[in-house]
Amino acid sequence: MNNARRPVRWLVPIVLVVVWLGLGGAFGSYAGKLGEVSTNDQAAFLPQNAESTKVITEQKAFSRQEVPVIVVWTAPGGADVTDSQQKAATAALRSLAGTEGVAGPPSPAFRSQDGKALQGVVPLAPDLGERLEGVLDEVERAAAEVPDARAQLAGPAATQGDLGEAFAGIDGLLLGVALAAVLLILLLVYRSVLLPFLIIVSAVFALGVAGAIVYVLADHDVVRVDGQVQGILSILVIGAATDYALLLTARFREEIAAGRDRSTAAWAATRGSFGAVTASAATVALGLLALLLSDLTNNRALGPVGAIGVVCAVLTTLTFLPAVLALMGRTAFWPAKPKSADAETGGHGIWRRVAHRVDARPRQLWIVTTALLLAGAAFYPALQSKGVPLDELFVNDAPSVAAQQTLGRHFPGGSGQPAVVIADATSRDAVEEAAAATPGVADVRVTTRGPGGPPLVVDGKVRIDATLAEAPDSDEAKRTVRTLRERVHAADAEALVGGYTAQQYDTQRTAEHDKNLIIPVVLAIILVILIVLLRSLLLPVLLVATVGLNYLATLGIAGLVFEHGFGFSGTDASVPLYGFVFLVALGVDYNIFLMSRVREETLRLGTRQGMLRGLIATGGVITSAGVVLAATFAALIVIPLAFLAQIAFIVAFGVLLDTIVVRSLLVPALVRDIGPKVWWPSGLADEAVPKASDPTATGVTATAGDAGGTR
Repeated sequence: MNNARRPVRWLVPIVLVVVWLGLGGAFGSYAGKLGEVSTNDQAAFLPQNAESTKVITEQKAFSRQEVPVIVVWTAPGGADVTDSQQKAATAALRSLAGTEGVAGPPSPAFRSQDGKALQGVVPLAPDLGERLEGVLDEVERAAAEVPDARAQLAGPAATQGDLGEAFAGIDGLLLGVALAAVLLILLLVYRSVLLPFLIIVSAVFALGVAGAIVYVLADHDVVRVDGQVQGILSILVIGAATDYALLLTARFREEIAAGRDRSTAAWAATRGSFGAVTASAATVALGLLALLLSDLTNNRALGPVGAIGVVCAVLTTLTFLPAVLALMGRTAFWPAKPKSADAETGGHGIWRRVAHRVDARPRQLWIVTTALLLAGAAFYPALQSKGVPLDELFVNDAPSVAAQQTLGRHFPGGSGQPAVVIADATSRDAVEEAAAATPGVADVRVTTRGPGGPPLVVDGKVRIDATLAEAPDSDEAKRTVRTLRERVHAADAEALVGGYTAQQYDTQRTAEHDKNLIIPVVLAIILVILIVLLRSLLLPVLLVATVGLNYLATLGIAGLVFEHGFGFSGTDASVPLYGFVFLVALGVDYNIFLMSRVREETLRLGTRQGMLRGLIATGGVITSAGVVLAATFAALIVIPLAFLAQIAFIVAFGVLLDTIVVRSLLVPALVRDIGPKVWWPSGLADEAVPKASDPTATGVTATAGDAGGTR
């Protein structure tokens, strides 16, 4: 009978490995192809129902769709520009008419009020994609023809070009840095040559399949993908797949060390970690899907894209990895030898000491750790989520930022990025007068039928451009837009105010609304999953409270670091929400890994011994998983954007804080202090003291404290 079943036992792992090798070969390249279907056009990610988004649709009727690039010239040494330079600049701009990618006739060159700079606008087609860089090069070459003047490119098209350059090579560079960091950590953790590579291959297979699915969805306009979503997908899949693999391989090592054959050990490891892995993945995936409630398109895009990545990570962890381990057995750990969780060596010795400390003074420990986290959370208001100014958008120096600064020194701060007002033609005079009288508005112009012609009326509406006195990304400019809307709406209730500054203002308000809506939804999702998994009410509430406190402490510390360490004056409006989704969902992951094992041990040993045994058994693997995830998210810093640098710090620091303080000390100390009642209302809350003859209980007691103590 056993001989008859033996071929079947090996056939399933072989088939799974072959299937995944085929999937990896077929879809592996798609992780590097997402750039083909991604867009870095920030206008595509505005709030759906915002006033500024409606203006984008309305203003298309007044001109062809275009993205302006602003050329600014300055003379060396701060000298005044000459008439001949102005003529040369105008000629250079006119020479670009008819150039491929230029959407219409460029403007003449205008002199600044201080006489020290010139500017001109070149309208570009909005859908240039990869051709944008070449068109910008053409504009730069033409602008350089002006003698004795320095030419710089500013405006939306120039910023879009710098974003494209920042994301250039994102697939190879980010993936290489993340995988190198993970591989190094795994080599140090396992002291094995083969196993780290098996885990890396499993993660790469997951990323390849996820990339293929997202590619198809993006190609059919089901989801939108930009460089940020693309980078987070890679990091999330690698980090999640590695975390889940660490949990499964730790179980496999225990089974092998206990003397079971490799096939039985692989099945037992899969069965033992299935609940924790799937529950953990569900918290992250459903937390990400909650972003579909957002009114910001890039948030809604990250939701399904991230969830797809997490599901693929679970699939490879529970199919490919067990199959490979079943075929390789102990060889997977070569040259190291698998040791059981009871071995008095390596990391287990450290976690026995941690368990002893938790057992000896649980109340003192949770009070001190809670106080430390509350101290960090007290600085939460220091995190200013008012948006990232243009000069801080890139971590390094970007040409478009320097050009915008030059433009702001010589022209009104909002030059080239006016507030756009769409109003009824019959209310034109009143709206124009209201806009001109608004504090902070430097100039008001009505779109006309040609130079000096009558106002252009389309479908009974007119377009009025209001140039702001302050920089378009400044707080002052946003306040001006708010006042401008109030005054314009008083003159024409149906009028709309949009433009770059209005878009930033609407995005900030929408992000705040999304945060207030989505955070409670994510908390409810996580709470339900924990209740189902742990069959308790009190413990899930405690776990959610601890990871929530970790989130607030992380953001408080991040606010101080960003302002005083990195020099950021603010964060992107979506940073707190992204930080919450990742930190809380991933933080609950580690508590799920711990408490699912604790519950398993509690069924045999009681709450006290179960808590201590679970902490000892999972301490090393969960800490390793936290370090791996922190390292993978830290890899986002290779992309020189402030938003991703901020997310990288928040998640990396928050995950380490969670694994080292919350999961290792705070949660075990709370469970140890509360005792069996922590499992209320399940039957475990009324557990009996385990028999002293239980060899496992005796083994833990010998290192964790007196068996006669309170459970």
